[in-house]
Amino acid sequence: MVTMLPQVIKGNSYTDERGTLLFNNDFNALGIKRHYTIQNRDTEFVRGWQGHKIEQRWFSVVLGSFQIKLIAIDDWVRPSLNLEQYHFILNSQNMDVLHVPAGYVSSIQALEPSSKLLLMSDYALGEIEDEYRFDINYFTT
Repeated sequence: MVTMLPQVIKGNSYTDERGTLLFNNDFNALGIKRHYTIQNRDTEFVRGWQGHKIEQRWFSVVLGSFQIKLIAIDDWVRPSLNLEQYHFILNSQNMDVLHVPAGYVSSIQALEPSSKLLLMSDYALGEIEDEYRFDINYFTT
């Protein structure tokens, strides 16, 4: 059973006559082995439910905004249908980073056209077999 909860690591910004600097001084990227971006085809599409028993992930919005839902999985073969969902809204205005501990699945929906999400992982591609997918309608909302 999962013991760590997802956590938003707050970012910030600084603006002066030169422009705006977005930063997140509290995010420690030590241990990140790969990163990639996701751009959903439109705001109606929901990418999910996909997650990892072992791998941790970190999400940060590069452009636009996203709604991210997370569920801690109780049984990776046949999870309960009514597990608690954690809801997060992230946007590109403040460089927040959402830490998703091992043991969670996620659904990702862009809230604005052309939104882009940066994902980071603590495992390299192919390093472990740890990808789990469930139908988008599997869990009750």
